[in-house]
Amino acid sequence: MIESTVTFGGPWFDGRADDAVKDFLLDARKQVADQALAEVHQILNADIKFPTPYYETQIIHQTFANADVVHDRDIIYGPWLEGTSQRNLTTRFKGYHSFRRATQKVESLLDTFLKSVLARYIGRMN
Repeated sequence: MIESTVTFGGPWFDGRADDAVKDFLLDARKQVADQALAEVHQILNADIKFPTPYYETQIIHQTFANADVVHDRDIIYGPWLEGTSQRNLTTRFKGYHSFRRATQKVESLLDTFLKSVLARYIGRMN
């Protein structure tokens, strides 16, 4: 009778792979939210004709347990500036749509962001 012993080792078997996946997901979320924040600011800087700094200073990236969120801290006139308020229906101003446009831009570049973040974690796995 022939006996053999097989020993498994490496990141897939000792838990390092799970840690790398968790770290990748957190890093990817942060990178995407940071880019979304930058896009919102870029859109507002290009579109607002007479900027006042207060609104732009209220736009933040906040990290929660299950999500990273870019928001304007519920500024009362935020929906009007975005164009989602009922008031936009009755006024000439239809909104800047900065958050919607930033979301669309980030979604279109998502593969690029994730590939650059993933490359760092693939190196950890080898």
